[in-house]
Amino acid sequence: MTPRRTYRTLALAEAVTWTLLLAGMVLKYVLDVTELGVRIGGGLHGFVFLAYCVATVLVGVDARWSVGRIGLGLAAAFVPYATVPFERRVDGTLAQRWRLRAEPGRGPLERVAAAALRAPVLAGVVVLVGLVVVFGGLLAAGPPTQWVG
Repeated sequence: MTPRRTYRTLALAEAVTWTLLLAGMVLKYVLDVTELGVRIGGGLHGFVFLAYCVATVLVGVDARWSVGRIGLGLAAAFVPYATVPFERRVDGTLAQRWRLRAEPGRGPLERVAAAALRAPVLAGVVVLVGLVVVFGGLLAAGPPTQWVG
């Protein structure tokens, strides 16, 4: 997948999973019907959120975004539906091919991104395992409302 398609897909998926999470919260906290929507929507949203964050860094490094722009992209994931307008805003900076597949990276972050783009299956497995570990840790920690006190 191209950087543009990858980022557009994850930005949209992040917005869709926000909808699932918010609908689940309405079912649980407003209508007091079931917490199943929060479990499913929250789980899906959490996983896509983490994948979107990884993609933001990878696409940002490949496109040579500023640290501020990458930070703004990451911050967009915390605001419901903000990933879609952010993706549209940066669309002109997203290439049809991965720059770091052909060029050597200049710094450590670019070298890691270049290695990941040159071995996408291995990188995908590493990222997927990392996401599962982080996601599993968050599930074990319980809902954020239970983290304090």
